[in-house]
Amino acid sequence: MNKTATIDLTHAARANVTSDARTAVDGAPLPAAHPQPLLDLPPGEARQSLLAVHGILDTKLPPTSLSIYEAGGGSTSFLPLEILQRAHVTVVDIDEDQIRSNDYAQETILGDIQSYRFPPGSFDLVICYNVIEHLADVEAALLGFCEALRQGGLILIGAPNPKSLSGVVTRYSPHWFHVWFYRYVRGEKQAGQRGQPPFPTYFHPLVTLSNLENFASTHGLQMIYRKQYESPRYPEMRARKPVFAALLDTAARVMNFLLPGNVDVRRGDYHVILRKR
Repeated sequence: MNKTATIDLTHAARANVTSDARTAVDGAPLPAAHPQPLLDLPPGEARQSLLAVHGILDTKLPPTSLSIYEAGGGSTSFLPLEILQRAHVTVVDIDEDQIRSNDYAQETILGDIQSYRFPPGSFDLVICYNVIEHLADVEAALLGFCEALRQGGLILIGAPNPKSLSGVVTRYSPHWFHVWFYRYVRGEKQAGQRGQPPFPTYFHPLVTLSNLENFASTHGLQMIYRKQYESPRYPEMRARKPVFAALLDTAARVMNFLLPGNVDVRRGDYHVILRKR
């Protein structure tokens, strides 16, 4: 699967949008329209980081019409509405159900992002959100992104942190546990059914943030934004399952105390923006 989510990733909601500038994000009014997935995020680091990502895209992308490649695309877009309104979005996904549920792309292609190739310099932005952890060959996909990107273009990646508490649990627990977590902790009763997350997770070495940064530096990419943040699963669980969340928070505090350096194992996700030199 290309466009999916794992046990600790941002909730994949419908890509509905709102233009209500009075809606609050972490107590502050929204300055412009935002996608519903951002509004659905609980207050916290995940929402703040995605707002920061939106700000960077707004300033770094050309102010004219845009060409966007979404590598893995179902029913969700995490891009600002203003960008979507002036963009031609091309989605590639290996899952027919994900392609069928997409309602915001101008072009949808059934294909594997690890092998599918576009002509060089085709896009201003490549977005790969909640996807690379599910790929067996992340390097092949990233090389394709680099080739398809125009000079000065951007790659936005949202992915789990394999070294976090949720990343370790996702990596080493069986798939049936992931389905149980989605159904009975997150309350998603359709979890595990056809076309529904969670999907199998590979955690290729390039998903690790330090390895991804090294790849970028050796392939003509500049990392202009890098943020590890607390998984939105934690504030969700604090609201839905407070006892279970308290146990996890206690375990995380103990691990943070024992691990060297300034580590917070609750930082289960990250955003990265790469710029093609």
